[in-house]
Amino acid sequence: MHPETPVLSLFSGIGGFELGFRKAGFSGEIHAYENWVAARSVLKHRLPGATLHEDVRGIPADLHNAEIVFGGFPCTDLSQAGKQAGIEGSASGLILGVLEAVEKARPEWVLLENVPNMLWLKQGNAMDVITGALSTAGYKWAYRMLDAQHFGVAQRRKRVFILASLHHDPALVLFRDRDSPERAAGPISTVRAEANGFYWTEGNRGVGWGAGVVPTIKGSTTAGIPSSPAVWIPGAEPDLRFRTPSIESLEMLQGFRAGWTKAAPTRDRWKLVGNAVAVPVVRWIADGLRAYDTLTPVGLDARLSKSAGWEWAGVSVGSGRATGKIPTRLSTGSLPRRHSLARLLQTRGSHPLSSGAARGFSGRLGRSRLSYDHQFMEDLVDYSRT
Repeated sequence: MHPETPVLSLFSGIGGFELGFRKAGFSGEIHAYENWVAARSVLKHRLPGATLHEDVRGIPADLHNAEIVFGGFPCTDLSQAGKQAGIEGSASGLILGVLEAVEKARPEWVLLENVPNMLWLKQGNAMDVITGALSTAGYKWAYRMLDAQHFGVAQRRKRVFILASLHHDPALVLFRDRDSPERAAGPISTVRAEANGFYWTEGNRGVGWGAGVVPTIKGSTTAGIPSSPAVWIPGAEPDLRFRTPSIESLEMLQGFRAGWTKAAPTRDRWKLVGNAVAVPVVRWIADGLRAYDTLTPVGLDARLSKSAGWEWAGVSVGSGRATGKIPTRLSTGSLPRRHSLARLLQTRGSHPLSSGAARGFSGRLGRSRLSYDHQFMEDLVDYSRT
């Protein structure tokens, strides 16, 4: 695909899609739609050449003649932590107007991203609606759940990416790694690492444990980010064993450079980062688009089967679909990380987890039936007494 292909970014946030495409070599004109003032301040600072617009409901019929349309549409009504109103919700439902515009303007490529819960909420109704609209408009589509921790960042972040094309096969891009033999998976999350992430707000139903990674970074409505991940560093000095990442560390855990959101008000930076897309995952997809003419068909028959449900991955087959549990990691192996979690906290900063937060978490965890590392609990209890 030509590097100067014009693109249209919807629900742009802080420019994660744009940055991923830029890193893949795309340099064409960008029209970006974002209605949050704080996010637009970041876009103005980081994407000075882009044309910014506010209301996605005002996109023109020609979609600015873009050949690629991409965006992570609002997950407010689809997330397990959200309203779960589904695709008909006032926020997530904004994608419906986009799909109508796509059907009329017919750009060559469409790339959408959202939370995994969209596969199962209301029996996958959101997926039914989105893929149905794309099929009606004449698009072939493929989708795949991908986990950011396998793309070079120390964050476990699973998201569903839907890629559609009028004249090309999107499966060649999303499943191009499947041509390689499957490598053995790395250690499972119960293994202890130099730094281990967890949700300190949990403890009743889960821990969010991650060996060498933080659990999914989430947005929040307050500067205190009540859902911020915490990190246990076994072997550190007692008062340094439990930390929360600085905003600069969180930016890098999403694949941005430190300070990416500094143009936004401090109170908003946490939510902006938590709502963003992981840049390295987008870049991997964009790399596939750039190299499309060199890609070869991938045999997926053994992995996918015609189904009424929505699994981790799938492709359009005529008027139906084939789905299956294709891993969220790459068969070629995880991409290298520039920084380990421990190193990132050392170089980009962290804050102490409060003793009250540690005390509340250890109490909930102790009363639960969840399994956990007993040294972790011992350190947590000792820390909560400081």
